[in-house]
Amino acid sequence: MKWLATLRPIWEQRYSTLRDPPAGQTQRELLRPVYWLGNWQFACLDYYRPPRGTQDRCVAAEPFPEALAKVAQDSERRIAKLFPRKDIPPGYRLNTCLVNFYGARRQGERWVDTARVGEHRDFEPGPVASLSIGERALFQFVKSARIGEREAPLASQWLDDGSLQIFGGTFFKDRVFHRVQRVDKREGVALPPEIDGFRTRRINFTFRFVPEKDVIPFAKLGGGARADVRGYVEELAKNSSFYASALASAPR
Repeated sequence: MKWLATLRPIWEQRYSTLRDPPAGQTQRELLRPVYWLGNWQFACLDYYRPPRGTQDRCVAAEPFPEALAKVAQDSERRIAKLFPRKDIPPGYRLNTCLVNFYGARRQGERWVDTARVGEHRDFEPGPVASLSIGERALFQFVKSARIGEREAPLASQWLDDGSLQIFGGTFFKDRVFHRVQRVDKREGVALPPEIDGFRTRRINFTFRFVPEKDVIPFAKLGGGARADVRGYVEELAKNSSFYASALASAPR
């Protein structure tokens, strides 16, 4: 909790702000503030989305703090016991962590609940581990990601405070989607850090594997990708010596 209080999560736009969004899409801000460790997969760089691009899409980020490094190591030991070798790619280790902040955002005079995640897949290779703290969340696996479909979930699970969830294999990683349907608010939980205009009641740490060859220092990103994310890195550098150093070493 002490470490969380030091973070300054950022709000990202879904697409680059330097060019028009893809055909049929509109620019939008993500539903929640985020922070990445190990490497940062900025939304506008589209790491591992179809056509499964990896070049210039995954930026080196701060290392895990000791507490999360222990969770990652423990999860790797569990994964080695739980999964057949075919489901664990060469060089596998949990070297990236997405910190998602779930709660409500102030919009004008109202507080709007944004504590959910729509249907999606995690394209990074190998099993995924996630640690939840705060209010419990209803996590579901579903067959389709098409808007408006009301099929019954294939599986539902409440992720309670302190729970560790691990999933992997062809079926759960490649063939179905998952989502966070809702997050409870009955306990009145309030979690750090302080985020202007946002109240956090659940935090999830999602650990995944990114091949080392895909992780690029900010200074070595191609010019277009570096320009796309420079504003975010400048914001992060205000509170992080890691990003301040990365920014200072990069060409303008």
